[in-house]
Amino acid sequence: MSNNSYFGGIAAGLKTLATGMKVTMKEYFTPKSTEQYPENRKTTLHISPRFRGRLVFVRDENEAYKCVGCTLCEKSCPNDTIKIQTEMVEDPETGKKKRKLVDYQYDLGDCMFCELCVNACNFGAIKFVNDFENAVFDRNKLVMHLDKEVYKGGSLPNLIDGGAPLEIGKFNTKTK
Repeated sequence: MSNNSYFGGIAAGLKTLATGMKVTMKEYFTPKSTEQYPENRKTTLHISPRFRGRLVFVRDENEAYKCVGCTLCEKSCPNDTIKIQTEMVEDPETGKKKRKLVDYQYDLGDCMFCELCVNACNFGAIKFVNDFENAVFDRNKLVMHLDKEVYKGGSLPNLIDGGAPLEIGKFNTKTK
């Protein structure tokens, strides 16, 4: 029968209905699994190392940061997430004036994680880490002063390295 006839249209409709019902029934009888988060997040949760969770200062072994207060990251931020305060200080050795960082304010709640600030930084002073557990009840707690805090890693072990090892097809799940 051709689709141009009345009965041909009905036959085509029944065929697509049967195809849809076949897919639905197959999924209905497939066993479901639930990832046990947050109970097992310390042992099985894998986060991609490239995931952008929050911005931190890169620090050396003495916990000194590389930021010189050039404001390139602030200028490259499309929604003013970063606010930098600097002051000019005279260097006692050379007598020349030098810019000194006073405050580096980063608003995690407004950040859109585009990484334009990291790409604009010529000194490699900031980077995104894959720490994703940043939920708070007060938005003011999302405003961070990166020059005053020393980031020691997130609440999950080996988070910077991606958390638990990635195992394709194996989950810590409970089957229903």
